[in-house]
Amino acid sequence: MATSAMARQTVFALRQEIARLEGRPPAWLEHPAPAGAAAQSVSGATVLRRAGHAPTPAGAASARLSSGAAGFDGALGGGLPRAALSEICAAATRDAAAAAGFALALAARAAQAPDAALPVLWIGPADLFGEAGAPYAPGLLRLFALPPERLALCTVARRDEALWVAEEAAGAGAFAAVLVELHGRAARLGLTATRRLQRRAAASGRPVLLVRQAAAPEPTAAPLRLAVAPAPSALRATLAGLLPGSIGPPAFAVAIDKSPAARPATFVLHWNPDERAFEERRPEISRPVVPAPAERPHPAPAPGARLARGRALRRAG
Repeated sequence: MATSAMARQTVFALRQEIARLEGRPPAWLEHPAPAGAAAQSVSGATVLRRAGHAPTPAGAASARLSSGAAGFDGALGGGLPRAALSEICAAATRDAAAAAGFALALAARAAQAPDAALPVLWIGPADLFGEAGAPYAPGLLRLFALPPERLALCTVARRDEALWVAEEAAGAGAFAAVLVELHGRAARLGLTATRRLQRRAAASGRPVLLVRQAAAPEPTAAPLRLAVAPAPSALRATLAGLLPGSIGPPAFAVAIDKSPAARPATFVLHWNPDERAFEERRPEISRPVVPAPAERPHPAPAPGARLARGRALRRAG
């Protein structure tokens, strides 16, 4: 009898651990417990007993990292998984700034959480920062409200070193978010390496953002993969209305490529530096880019009318 009870407890603890590794909320299953007992400890893990309904786990409100855009968050089931590895891909090197900016905005939102007043770690090979550009402290402070003292930058010589640093940093739990950026295909970036990153992120409860530039999608253990590209900025809004010819806040075309909670979809999001959140942008009404010439006050007749008159003249002749 004691052996059977211990076996059930072990299986239950393993299922809870698998749920955490996969980045999804644990399944609160019925577990036999003595009368009046609310919880038991099995191999260091606390097992809760369901009594009529599923209990609300501690920290459930912060299980998701909200972007601020309601439609995008709703498609992801409430936002990005906070305690998980998320993959952010850019199809070409020219889109590197968009992918890195999108990931940094998410990391800045993670750093705003009251329970995560910690710095953000940005990891990348030295040649990547030399090609795509290094972080600019005044811009990070103005756009993301991220002061320089809360951003730690780590440059490495090789890509596999970046993965090792990311794994160790994610397991330390000393950062609000860990952002690791790679260019091209990394030989050691696969299911094994990303499983380790996913496991460290789940154990620490902090997001790990894997930014990949100019790399084709390949199997990873990240439960979420987003494809990010730059989008045209909207006009700058003023008290008098939209300012013609101006450039508004940064805009991103974000496609959900892989997600356990959403179908493939594309959103156009722009970053609001004042609210420090993303906002979904609706398609604007198209308008002519080139103004009509001043010497033509009247619009030309429709092409169909001219064509009809031409045919009539030919028939008459």
